[in-house]
Amino acid sequence: MLEVAIMIEGQNGLNWPRWQRLAQAVEELGFAGLYRSDHYTNANPPDLDSLELWASLTWLASHTRRIEFGPLVTPVSFRHPTMTARMASAVDDLSGGRLTLGLGAGWQEREHSHFGWDLLDVPRRFKRLDEGLQVITRLLTSDQPVDFEGEFYRLKEAILLPRPQRPGGPPLLIGGNGPRRTLPLVARYAAEWNAVFIPPSRFVEVNRQLDELLSAQGRSPASVRRSLMTGCYFGRDESGVRRKVGNRNIADLRERGVIVGTANEVVEQLGRLAEAGVQGVMLQWLDLDDLDGLEALAEAVLPQMSD
Repeated sequence: MLEVAIMIEGQNGLNWPRWQRLAQAVEELGFAGLYRSDHYTNANPPDLDSLELWASLTWLASHTRRIEFGPLVTPVSFRHPTMTARMASAVDDLSGGRLTLGLGAGWQEREHSHFGWDLLDVPRRFKRLDEGLQVITRLLTSDQPVDFEGEFYRLKEAILLPRPQRPGGPPLLIGGNGPRRTLPLVARYAAEWNAVFIPPSRFVEVNRQLDELLSAQGRSPASVRRSLMTGCYFGRDESGVRRKVGNRNIADLRERGVIVGTANEVVEQLGRLAEAGVQGVMLQWLDLDDLDGLEALAEAVLPQMSD
């Protein structure tokens, strides 16, 4: 069965009232989870409300009971990985073990420039991510003090206390489709691979590449969950779909892997993803105030996904 979750853009106008309404709706409507980006701003103005990631997830952990959640993804460029490990472990414990820790290198130049963070060139950016993943993994999994000496991070007799209630702490998710840099990191560190905006045919190809990399690392392909984050334009009828899509070409959107259509069309597209090997999908819900549409999506689609 394909699990269906919701993903929102946290820099796209998210504030406390919107976050609280969305979390309650996602929990009550039966979606598997609620995930959000970790950005200060969009890549282009105007700037909108952007609720801080870990503050929002802490609230979610203690005000929901069922849904899984996490960042898609939090960049190591914003926070020292020791702080990310500490916060993630605490929030996961608070939620009763429902956090998935999505980690990334960072990519958006505008927010890094505006707020004084070093984005770095691409090779060093991924080297920093590799070191960050090592630091976080070792702190979450080691019951003994950790030493680490890298180009970007240094630890001496560092131990995470209290120890995570879940053995090994929250599972790590790495998102992206890149075969040279991203997939090898998935194979080394991740419990979940999150593909981004690709159609089923492309997912099958990249999924096969990941299987090979996992085998080379001595890991079973079954040890890594496979998920996909993609756009979603849902309408109760054809006219509703057209209003959501606007001037975009529906065929082009679907070619990119975006889910577009009425309930039956959405179910058909999700079914093709499941056949391709996707175990969970995070549908990007851009209109943070469209709770009526979210309810209609849940009522029309979720029962068919559990058949």
